Amino acid sequence: MRGLSPMAQLSEWLSPTKNCLLFSTLQESTFGAVLDMVTDRVSTAALLVLLTHFYKSHYGLFLGLLALDISSHWLQMYSTFLSSKASHKDMGDSKSTLLRLYYQHRFFMGYCAIGAEVAYILLYMLAAEGNIGSPYEVTCRSIGNGTVYGILLAIALPGCAIKQLVNLVQMKTAADVCVNYDYARHNSKAQ
Repeated sequence: MRGLSPMAQLSEWLSPTKNCLLFSTLQESTFGAVLDMVTDRVSTAALLVLLTHFYKSHYGLFLGLLALDISSHWLQMYSTFLSSKASHKDMGDSKSTLLRLYYQHRFFMGYCAIGAEVAYILLYMLAAEGNIGSPYEVTCRSIGNGTVYGILLAIALPGCAIKQLVNLVQMKTAADVCVNYDYARHNSKAQ
């Protein structure tokens, strides 16, 4: 993974190991939940920023994905705090079927989260090998040629797309929790 900082490379290579350890032990602790969230955001940010350099004409796309990722997770963590929930992944009472499906079915969540990371890594690898064009053109060419990267992209991209939709819905529902909290607090002061 040329171009990634040593820490980002380490984070990417250790991510599967980290996730196994966190899900089995630390994920039950506040520190583990925060560590999981921070390492995921940092590694995703590193990949997306790197992609802005390879796909200069589409830097806005990758920065937008970065902003969406960070803001949706930040709002989710904060709304969890306001709701006094034990975990940001507690979606049992969510009105969103997508969020309940995503957080209650670990395999589905894993496919989407890993699909997003794999798609970013493959776009990086294709660009690093000299594939020129927009992310769309590079992806279509790779899939059309039936390369290993193309096959992996075809598998990863639906998960990546669903992950972005989850981020949007998560950001909206978490923002609603924050606004409702402020509204309730304001009304209690007025009385």
